[in-house]
Amino acid sequence: MELIVNIEKRLRDFTLAAQFTLRDTTLALLGASGSGKSMTLKCIAGLERPDRGQIVLNGRTLFDSKKGINLPPQARSVGYLFQNYALFPNMTVRENIIFALDGSKEEKERIFAENVARFSLEGLENAYPANLSGGQQQRVAFARILARGADILLLDEPLSALDTHLKWQIEIALREILAMQNIAAILVTHDRDEAFRIAREIATVDRGQLTPPMDKHELFRNPGTRAATTLTGCKNISAARRLDADHVEATDWGITLRVADSETDVQHIAIRAHYLTLAEEGAESALPARVAEVIESTFTYIVMLRFAEEGLPIRWEIAKATWLPLDAGLGDTLYFRFPVEELMLLRD
Repeated sequence: MELIVNIEKRLRDFTLAAQFTLRDTTLALLGASGSGKSMTLKCIAGLERPDRGQIVLNGRTLFDSKKGINLPPQARSVGYLFQNYALFPNMTVRENIIFALDGSKEEKERIFAENVARFSLEGLENAYPANLSGGQQQRVAFARILARGADILLLDEPLSALDTHLKWQIEIALREILAMQNIAAILVTHDRDEAFRIAREIATVDRGQLTPPMDKHELFRNPGTRAATTLTGCKNISAARRLDADHVEATDWGITLRVADSETDVQHIAIRAHYLTLAEEGAESALPARVAEVIESTFTYIVMLRFAEEGLPIRWEIAKATWLPLDAGLGDTLYFRFPVEELMLLRD
């Protein structure tokens, strides 16, 4: 499977610009609400028309503004999964799956039987959506999509409207389906952990601008830009200036840090809250910080640290079992190292 997307579409507050190629994998579009990620899916599915550009799936042109090509949704071999699965409430599982299938009655029954077995729906054929669990509804929705011969799945925040427990159960089912069916998919989400667990590649979306898809591990290790760093959940970002090949001044924090990257034209520097390392006073590279605030979370403490009196605080997240024995409180001084391998140098 190969999907090539190169489109632009003017929206109210910005222009969506999506350019990427997807091959036989699951891609997550990670962005805030209203960033353009769902619009990207709708353009691929044919539910919205781009202003310009091209969309090609497996060598077949779905949209080309120059050639005047814009195939209707039903002709694109694209499966679009809505947030609420869009099952017909007055139809049984059988009727939902067979609906809109072409071919003879025998052909429809064959496809139906294949997908009932494919998604373990035996015994539910005559049930209505209201009598199905969330996971069963999801499997029916996937069966209906794949019964029509979709070459790629488009998943528009399929977990966003669910409570915590059900969300986890549905996510497990979703990951199993994607693994077993061996089909490419694009997932839209604003949840960085969800994106990491489900997808292999991630592209961040900020005000319509899509970054090139990256391996998820590489993206979280080295996001490259402030927008991508923020979307991957990092809270500690400071303006920075390079002093020499080995040192960068974090001007917002009021400290100088040793870095391993001597080439990046650094504009900002970042570190994730759980990567700060406690050190002994006087230890090499240890920097003193004053405890400015201690916030109890469910399983951790969030400790706000000031490394300079006029500097912005840095967030440090630590397990409760590790924090309590320190017997530290507001105003106390602790010492920290910033591991060079965990510092992220940002080019904007």
